[in-house]
Amino acid sequence: MLLLTLAYLGGLLTILSPCILPVLPFVFARSGESFRRSGLPLLCGMALTFALVATLAAVGGGWVVRANQYGRWLAMALMAFFAITLLFPHLADRLARPLVSAGDRLSRSAQGDDGQPSVRSSFVLGIATGLLWAPCAGPILGLILTGAALQGANIGTTFLLLAYAAGAATSLAGALLVGGRLFTAMKRNLGTGEWLRRGLGAAMLAGVAAIALGLDTGLLTRVSTVATSGIEQKLLDTFNPAPQQNAMMQGSAMMAAGVHDEQPAGSMMAMAAKTAATERSLPVEGTLPDLSGAVQWLNSSPLNAAELKGKVVLIDFWTYSCINCLRSLPYVNAWAQKYRDQGLVVIGVHAPEFAFERDIDNVRQAVAKLGIQYPVAIDNNYAIWRGFNNQYWPAHYFVDAQGRIRYHHFGEGDYAGSEQVIQQLLAEAGNRNVSGGMVSTQASGVMQAADEAEVKSPETYIGYERAENFASPGQQAADQPKLYSAPQQPQLNQWGLAGDWTVRSEQAALNQNGGRIIFRFHARDLHLVLGPGADGKPVRFKVLIDGQTPGASHGTDTDASGQGTVTEQRLYQLVRQAGEVGDHTFSIEFLDPGVQAYAFTFG
Repeated sequence: MLLLTLAYLGGLLTILSPCILPVLPFVFARSGESFRRSGLPLLCGMALTFALVATLAAVGGGWVVRANQYGRWLAMALMAFFAITLLFPHLADRLARPLVSAGDRLSRSAQGDDGQPSVRSSFVLGIATGLLWAPCAGPILGLILTGAALQGANIGTTFLLLAYAAGAATSLAGALLVGGRLFTAMKRNLGTGEWLRRGLGAAMLAGVAAIALGLDTGLLTRVSTVATSGIEQKLLDTFNPAPQQNAMMQGSAMMAAGVHDEQPAGSMMAMAAKTAATERSLPVEGTLPDLSGAVQWLNSSPLNAAELKGKVVLIDFWTYSCINCLRSLPYVNAWAQKYRDQGLVVIGVHAPEFAFERDIDNVRQAVAKLGIQYPVAIDNNYAIWRGFNNQYWPAHYFVDAQGRIRYHHFGEGDYAGSEQVIQQLLAEAGNRNVSGGMVSTQASGVMQAADEAEVKSPETYIGYERAENFASPGQQAADQPKLYSAPQQPQLNQWGLAGDWTVRSEQAALNQNGGRIIFRFHARDLHLVLGPGADGKPVRFKVLIDGQTPGASHGTDTDASGQGTVTEQRLYQLVRQAGEVGDHTFSIEFLDPGVQAYAFTFG
């Protein structure tokens, strides 16, 4: 709400810019004329120009969404530049001078020989007003567009632009209604408006400095997580439901209910119920949505629904730190290879859960390590995700050769049933030589299937936004350093911190070496999503199980003595119990500062 208010005030204050003054007398001259012949064409002309300039600015800023870590630094530099133009109005005026001159000449030519307003002259005057308004709005509007580019185009971005446009429209409406009296008042209060603009510029410059100094390393965390996208999804579901997806969403609800009955509560990466059917009824659940929302494609040029007609398509929603996604990938990979020449196209839609998964370089490295050769759409803005009304990782949608969604499956499991659907859709498409049988995989490490009978610990988030079962004395301190002490006797599925940590919305960052995380768990495998600090330096750690080195129960990212190193942002397998599975107390001590810990998962 604060950002929306600031955006509205930014639009409202634009009329106080000195470069607006040349055109306002012509606008005021229309205040007593017919709205249909004068006011309406003027507003339409201005809206057309304003929309064009804003669109070009948004498209030009889209590189920020596609860029990696260096792109975000460039975006912050651009934000700092806009903030400086707010602090120094003369600089903004100088930059805006070419468009201001053009708008001034156009506004004068729009008056006509007889001085009487016409629809054409009013429309041209509106275009001139837009040409003047857009560069004068540049610093404030630029801050909004550049900030929006950091988190991508979404509902929040749209509301910010609408709020800004509403403020600008309010100013112009006041000018049309009040006329010359407002013009006189504006001249009298021009200094106040400029001080407000300078104050906004100073605040934004301070914010950029704080980000650059690492005082708010949770910026991308808070603007790019599923927590914010969940709010957007609710708004979309409320105001823009997709009727063709109703059957699919009803199936989702039924499967989700089955998930909660069978799996530990609180898991965002839902596991789907198993089915034993030998034949599938494949009703039409919808049509393949638009895929143009991807910010980038890996292993392929951009694909669209039209050119996929005639192919059977498997859409796999995944993210590279999701353990459930990783365990299903061997099957998706095998299907892509087995049926590639028979008409199947597999598309992996990478929709990030954590901020670091928005970094395209991170995704590119993960795709290479995982051996994924099929096309991967980078869905950083959740555009494709929302097109499917999806809510789960992993989620598989099966599309027939006519572009219709015929089946979906959420979570792990029922691989034979899913492959049967592929074979059935390929046969429907006219392929008479569809390969029979089912693929077999030899998965190991984190990709090995979970021992579900022994998984009695739920996925557990460490950031305060979704943290549960925190057992250290006292509460988590949000966004500030705190010295934590370990829980003395944690019960099953309780966990805690020890040492100097700063807990943020989706992760906890260690401020000094020697910090620990403790978890009482019951599962064969224990994984922890970790990343190095902002400086990227490796962080050494040591794992203990019930106070002892893990020995044969070490994971793929630890040795028998429990030693390991955090070198990149990903999921780390720290424990794989050998022999009988039981309740154990896990502890990991970090020998270097800076580590960021996100979430526990089990298998």
